[in-house]
Amino acid sequence: MKHGVDVHVGKRIRHRRWMIGMTQQQLADKVGIKFQQIQKYETGMNRVSASRLWDIARAVDVPVSFFFEGLHESDMPEEVAGDILADKEALQLVRAYYTMPVAQRRQIFELARVLSDAA
Repeated sequence: MKHGVDVHVGKRIRHRRWMIGMTQQQLADKVGIKFQQIQKYETGMNRVSASRLWDIARAVDVPVSFFFEGLHESDMPEEVAGDILADKEALQLVRAYYTMPVAQRRQIFELARVLSDAA
């Protein structure tokens, strides 16, 4: 049975990997494991050891604490309510947004704000 903490950490690994445009294979190569193991971590099927989490954090350039952000003892659901980054399309949109120059990002943001106000 999956533990809520393992599911949360796995989602955070997947989110960060997506945000920087890294494949499971690339992350696995950097950490020195097989990509299937990354898949198991990301789904929460396998628990990530402390030393492996340290290696993953270094590979994706975040502090280890990043993987625990948003986790509260009182609520450890397998699904985080309102977790917009659980949606693959949303992750692609965010990644594309941050690859744009700042001036273009401001324009896109204003356009999205106007469109959402009109909806």
